[in-house]
Amino acid sequence: MQKHIVIIGGGPSGVTAAITARRYYPESDITLIRVEEKAIVPCGIPYIFGTLESAEKNLIPDKILDTNNIKLVIDQAESINREEKSIKTSAGKNFNYDKLILAIGSTPLVPPIQGIEMENVFAVRKDLDYLKDLSKKLEKSKDVVIIGGGFIGLEFADEFMKRGNLNVTIVELLPHCLLLACDEEICKKVEAKLKEHGVNILGGKKAKTIKGNGKVESVELDGEEKIKADTVILGIGVKPNIKLATDCGLAADEKEGIQVDDFMRTSDPDIFAIGDCAKKRCYLSGMPKGVWLASMGTTEARIGGANLFNVRRRSECAIGIFSTCFGDLAVGSAGLTESAAKEMGMEVVTGESSAADKHPGSLPGAQELGIKLVFEKDTGLLIGGQVYGGVSVGEKANFIGALIQHKMRADEVCTFQMGTHPLLTASPIAYQLINAAQLATVKLRKAK
Repeated sequence: MQKHIVIIGGGPSGVTAAITARRYYPESDITLIRVEEKAIVPCGIPYIFGTLESAEKNLIPDKILDTNNIKLVIDQAESINREEKSIKTSAGKNFNYDKLILAIGSTPLVPPIQGIEMENVFAVRKDLDYLKDLSKKLEKSKDVVIIGGGFIGLEFADEFMKRGNLNVTIVELLPHCLLLACDEEICKKVEAKLKEHGVNILGGKKAKTIKGNGKVESVELDGEEKIKADTVILGIGVKPNIKLATDCGLAADEKEGIQVDDFMRTSDPDIFAIGDCAKKRCYLSGMPKGVWLASMGTTEARIGGANLFNVRRRSECAIGIFSTCFGDLAVGSAGLTESAAKEMGMEVVTGESSAADKHPGSLPGAQELGIKLVFEKDTGLLIGGQVYGGVSVGEKANFIGALIQHKMRADEVCTFQMGTHPLLTASPIAYQLINAAQLATVKLRKAK
């Protein structure tokens, strides 16, 4: 008998889960239900307002579903009946399933700031019409305040400056932007680059009130400081969507997400959860960890999609691998920062190395590339790393994440066999990853 697989959610996680299910269970009937007429690429949202110049250039193509014989239904899933193994939609349709995957994502956090309901206050929603409206409002705007200095807030700020008609201010509660993902010295490099692009950054400040007569006119900070604003962007994070899950009795936590096991199964073994809606655990502490990234979600999708009828893959706890860029400066991070590890009570040793990303450094386009590695003092285990430099940073962060995932020690990283080329990498003499590990190894030996 043909098996019925239903995926609720059409973002990167949902699409990846559907394709994975098709590859592993080719005879199954697969249906993907999503509420959006057109699905947005979430990581590309900031670039709609600068580099891409249009929201339509930032869509997940439906053709990929057609190619894989996946039925697309544009509708809102309203309820799940676990006994009957069926889903009811807002259009009154019913879909039966043998296995169900929830890829229902997350919702932007809206802080309890007075005046948050005013016109021209925008959260970062994955909604095409909503983003088009924001783009139109920006055409008539002059002063934009972004509340939140994480990756999304900084990317919005940098893209807004490319429009040429905006004064942009970032208000960040912590002393520096990106401080949850990078150590202070790298955060300062990013802030310097953004300031060079014309962005005003206010660190260690709290937005207290949004003022105006129905429409934003200013943002008041603690200490009575006022910033002129006709548009406000909220970039302070997200919370997992769990209502559909909790309404049908699945175990979930409002802040952490839907509870899943190592195979991405929920408390009902016939229902899986992946992506932003699913609970994550830190790879080192085992404690809940908010890693709401499309890259993490698609990894979970490949695990859940493969495990539907036969257990094939086990998920790893979340490392958290980030990267972004501002002009010619890219930064990346994997695992714990030095400061985060110390806050957890860990003793750590670090190694840092920087050199040109080509050799010799006089080659055209050569740029400084720096790496910082964080090792546990007692074991020498690699627990984190950060990178800054040019376009190779994203893959460098991914590679550090792979080393962390495979529990590499400092002495093992020192003997990593690399391939180098004058136009593509640093010199084998100055190869940053190995030199950073060697410097840390020296410190570890002295510590013993």
